[in-house]
Amino acid sequence: MSSQTNASFSRIAERDVTRALAREYAAEFEQCIESDVLIAGAGPSGLICGKLLAEQGYRVVIVEKNNYLGGGFWMGGYLMNKVVVRAPSHTILQDLGVPVVERQEGLFVADAPHACSRLIAAACDAGVKIRNMTAVEDVVVTEGERLCGLVVNWSSIQWVPRPIGCLDPIALESKVVIDATGHDASVAQCLANQSILDIRGCGPMCVQRSEDEVVEHTSIVYPGLIAVGMAVSAVFGLPRMGPSFGAMLVSGIRGAELAHDYIEQYSAEAPTSRVETK
Repeated sequence: MSSQTNASFSRIAERDVTRALAREYAAEFEQCIESDVLIAGAGPSGLICGKLLAEQGYRVVIVEKNNYLGGGFWMGGYLMNKVVVRAPSHTILQDLGVPVVERQEGLFVADAPHACSRLIAAACDAGVKIRNMTAVEDVVVTEGERLCGLVVNWSSIQWVPRPIGCLDPIALESKVVIDATGHDASVAQCLANQSILDIRGCGPMCVQRSEDEVVEHTSIVYPGLIAVGMAVSAVFGLPRMGPSFGAMLVSGIRGAELAHDYIEQYSAEAPTSRVETK
């Protein structure tokens, strides 16, 4: 037997467990209040984007409305837990250590739980901080009309009767915000609700066009806001591609490149007189 199975657990009290949870959560949460990059959505595009930016030394926070991370990456399509990607995006999965099978020329299949768990682990290993069960309610916009943060709340609040669930949200600030919320385009939708941004919604499925167009249109859609993944399709009215995930990964990579350039420009232009409160 291993030493772990022979050893007795360390002696603690119930209060020690609660205290450890509270202290560690509070310490990490304080770091999330102000970051370099704030990503809404922990699907494949948001995770790969966050991973790459964190590897460059940026402070990255991802907020995810669900308890689980990965979005549709866990299940592929029609509850078949395989992920389909088209060349050349299969090399991204291979770089993560995920085996892929070529079913026909340029069309690759991977195990969805394996791919999703590898991507989540890679983002966490890179230093990305994740706040799950956190929903976007609104955006923070400066007087110069630059989006500089998100207004968030516990996701479970939406299911609580209003008379007992009236809970004010809080604001998280960042140098750039990335909308990786998929078809909902939740961040961009906040701007659309205030007639600041026009959103066309996803078009009908056309895999021959959709993936190239999603990557091509991955861009800054409003000062301080970058759209990646299916949020791009929703903003620009592009065709959807169904359970083919290559564009989600490549769009996330493109989003990381745009965020890097934006932050560098922001840092060069940002006023130095701002007082940071502790």
